[in-house]
Amino acid sequence: MLYKSESFVVDFCKGKIAEFKFCMPGSVNKLSQQTLSECAKAFAELRQRDDIDAMVFTSDKDHFIIGADIFEFLPTFQRPEEELIGWIKDATDVFDAIEDLPFPTASAINGLALGGGCEWLLATDFRLASTSAKIGLPEVKLGIMPGFGGTVRLPRIIGADNAMTWITTGKENRANDALKVGAVDGVVAPEKLFDAAVRVLEQAVEGKLDWQAKRQVKLSPLKLNKVEQGMSFAMAEGMVMGKTKGHYPAPVMAVRTIKAAANSTRDEAMTIENANFAKLAKTAEAAAQTGIFLADQYIKGVAKKQAKASQLEIKQAAVLGAGIMGGGIAYQSAYKGTPIVMKDINQAALDLGMNEAATILGKKVKRGHMAMDKMVATLGKIKPTLEDRDLANSDIVVEAVVEHPKVKQTVLAGLEEQLPEGTILTSNTSTICIDELATALKRPEDFCGMHFFNPVPKMPLVEIIRGSKTSDATINAVVDYALKLGKSPIVVNDCPGFFVNRVLFPYFAGFSQLVVEGADFSQIDKVMENVFGWPMGPAYLLDVVGIDTANHCTGVMADGFPERMARQEKDPVAVLANAERYGQKNKVGFYQYAPDRKGRLKKSKDAASLELLASICGSSQAFDKQTIIERCMVPMLNEVLLCLQEGVVASAQEADMALIYGIGFPPFRGGAFRYLDQVGLANFVTMADKYAHLGAIYQVSEQTREWAKQSKVFYSVEGQ
Repeated sequence: MLYKSESFVVDFCKGKIAEFKFCMPGSVNKLSQQTLSECAKAFAELRQRDDIDAMVFTSDKDHFIIGADIFEFLPTFQRPEEELIGWIKDATDVFDAIEDLPFPTASAINGLALGGGCEWLLATDFRLASTSAKIGLPEVKLGIMPGFGGTVRLPRIIGADNAMTWITTGKENRANDALKVGAVDGVVAPEKLFDAAVRVLEQAVEGKLDWQAKRQVKLSPLKLNKVEQGMSFAMAEGMVMGKTKGHYPAPVMAVRTIKAAANSTRDEAMTIENANFAKLAKTAEAAAQTGIFLADQYIKGVAKKQAKASQLEIKQAAVLGAGIMGGGIAYQSAYKGTPIVMKDINQAALDLGMNEAATILGKKVKRGHMAMDKMVATLGKIKPTLEDRDLANSDIVVEAVVEHPKVKQTVLAGLEEQLPEGTILTSNTSTICIDELATALKRPEDFCGMHFFNPVPKMPLVEIIRGSKTSDATINAVVDYALKLGKSPIVVNDCPGFFVNRVLFPYFAGFSQLVVEGADFSQIDKVMENVFGWPMGPAYLLDVVGIDTANHCTGVMADGFPERMARQEKDPVAVLANAERYGQKNKVGFYQYAPDRKGRLKKSKDAASLELLASICGSSQAFDKQTIIERCMVPMLNEVLLCLQEGVVASAQEADMALIYGIGFPPFRGGAFRYLDQVGLANFVTMADKYAHLGAIYQVSEQTREWAKQSKVFYSVEGQ
């Protein structure tokens, strides 16, 4: 044994080639401050030995290193900037020590090598990956950038343009894609990985591979002349600013760091990275985005606990109602391994649902992300049928028929009569109360809501709605199924609209009032997108949701909350719906739509919609950006607070993740409750009171006033 610690062991594996094997406690390897400290001591000793010819880094787990331990590092970000620079330099010195070992090194990359794990392998001379490996630097998703040498080494290994793409997008890269750009030196089958890495080191020791030349590239300035640098960095920064609209400082800082260090040696470049990393770690965006990571871990922990308590193993699922939504649910279940029956009364709908699943899978095959035989096998897990008897063996049925309470009640009652006792029934309703639907059932304890978001394969959230009579056993089983679908389930209590739509429609109502008062809806969209940071402004979002759908849901919400959400006498959504302008689905709504060269619908202003809206709107009136934001956001935030106060949602973390995953609340703001923390609850109450005369959606509750007096915050400094 050459060296042993809690995190790794080092010993000879073949001749004078040493194996440095990560074996950290727990199910995954992640870099802690203790691990880095132990590594620093180990390298100081190992470099002094004269009996080591080479070293291979391996993992005893399914993944190489999944990154740094963010839970441990977050409190460090609270230190003053100068202290933070010193701390990050101590960490990067460990990675430099890998690169400075007096013998060739190689990484044998199995599974995930992300963040600090990716930066570790970049510090080695050779990188061999298994076919299942995925490599990436996702730090920008936490509002920071690579801080262990990623901005220094990656551009020198794969070129500045490729490196800036990797770093600014934060994407995971498959092994073969990494090979194409030179991030790894070879890709082999998992069972051959270790032997391949050892063989590469043998060739390096024998002088057949020039490991010192490979290392020197990383120690030297980038090989770009001034003209190439000017073009490359200007283009990259322009593209990043175009995508982020200036809301996310991390990817911009990463580009500027690579640019600033382009003509520097490794040590000079590392100093630049250290300083810029420390600046980013102190930003509000970093606090918000790392907070999202922690909130995501929290909701996953809650869901796993519920799933673990489930006593029902769902081996067979069913979805009732095909088409786009049903097809999406069927695809997701089959793709993740749970066979599913797709039932409808209409063969054309079944064909549409199967076509939806086949289209999604076909794209995976075309991109090389799935083999044709797996596509065929996945489609084979979906059984389209017109016959009720094919549902008999289902453990869970997701009803996804038309959004009408009487229709759903009839369908659900009929299902309950046919299916064995213990079969779980769920409804993919977006607004209708679960308790209302449950009145048609004899076993309401076996029934709950399971609200998917469209498009099902892409949207991570599933809202699981507990009715007043829903049993814990039912909730636990449905959460377990949602996790098997690869989704993020959040359990909420029943009310009209549940959580996400309940808070979304006051936002739409605030928007509609502005339009009626003479605001330009396209100007509102620009402000809410470019300034506040929503992916789509309210008018655009209504067109995507469907004006007819939104109009119907407005009625449901008005019935459920007649004081706050009564339908406005002058309602732009109703006007457009009555004119059969349904949004993207028929290419006319607030905007008109036409396909671009890639077939994607592109919006443009339409004189016809302006003329229709003129019949209910006042004369054109300009509103400043802050007023537009406040008029739209105060109703939503008010409703979010009420949902927590009423117990509709259990925690700030669950509320924030539901809004981020369900409707795209701007991640750089960290969610509604983190945004309220940043604004300050007392300031929010003052803001809302300015508009209290506009109606109940702007009037804060007594509980909110009391919380404001107490200076309540929803998250601690560390983001817990």
